[in-house]
Amino acid sequence: MIAFKETAEKNMNKKAGYYIYLLKKSPLTTAGLIIIGILVALAIFAPLIAPYPQDAAGITHVSEKLLPPGASHLFGTDELGRDMFSRVIYGTRISLGVGTLVVCLSLAIGVPLGLAAGYAGGIIDEVIMRITDIFLSFPPMLLAIVIATFLGRNLTNAMIAIAISWWPWYTRLIRSEAISLKQRPFIEAAKAMGTSRFKIMFRHILINSWSPIIVQASMDFGSVILTSAALSFLGLGAQPPQPEWGLMLNTSRNYFLTAPWYSVFPGIFMFITVLAFNFVGDGLREFMDPKLRRL
Repeated sequence: MIAFKETAEKNMNKKAGYYIYLLKKSPLTTAGLIIIGILVALAIFAPLIAPYPQDAAGITHVSEKLLPPGASHLFGTDELGRDMFSRVIYGTRISLGVGTLVVCLSLAIGVPLGLAAGYAGGIIDEVIMRITDIFLSFPPMLLAIVIATFLGRNLTNAMIAIAISWWPWYTRLIRSEAISLKQRPFIEAAKAMGTSRFKIMFRHILINSWSPIIVQASMDFGSVILTSAALSFLGLGAQPPQPEWGLMLNTSRNYFLTAPWYSVFPGIFMFITVLAFNFVGDGLREFMDPKLRRL
């Protein structure tokens, strides 16, 4: 028993060292992870980092409107005198929260449907995939705009709209994995042992399909943040006084020439966030596919 534990520990140490080695070989992935870590820390500790947290809640100071960046206001102020640095920091919390919730909701819808379609086949597969094709026939952004307009203009409805337009991609992905895996010997062995279909789908097929799902989800995270910001920019997502990056960009259009900092800082944060998640997504795809590793 002791020897077994020592062997397991050695294997874990070797695997950890291997992944550290891969990170060193991919500086962009390392940079992406560091940036995401910083963004998560900003989101968690926003009340402690933001110098004027009350400004993120909508408190106005009209006498200090459109002040340029300075010692008192690092990113300047907006048209209502609110501190832009505080609002951008709180916007990090909103954007990361939206990305997490939308991706999780899309997975919760798409993964079970893809498993059922790929494993069951037949009429179940046909019905699920035809419904999936209907959703995929519309551009995701256009479909999200239509659904958000129908549901109502707020951030919650925008997240629902994005998730509804996003789940078909996960359904198709997991369906192809299920079709590939269900003919494998270990699945046949599980059937011979009397394992139920439910357990086979979730304990055997799903567990062995996590790699492409994780890669796809990490790549989609940045796209979801951009889509959410676009809906807020169009007035279909976050509503004033929420400190959401897309909403700030929308409002800043009227002050682009007189107060360029108003649009620059939310745009920079959005750009850095999406870029970081793309770096991490590319790195995960490389780590999980030996054919793509640059060793």
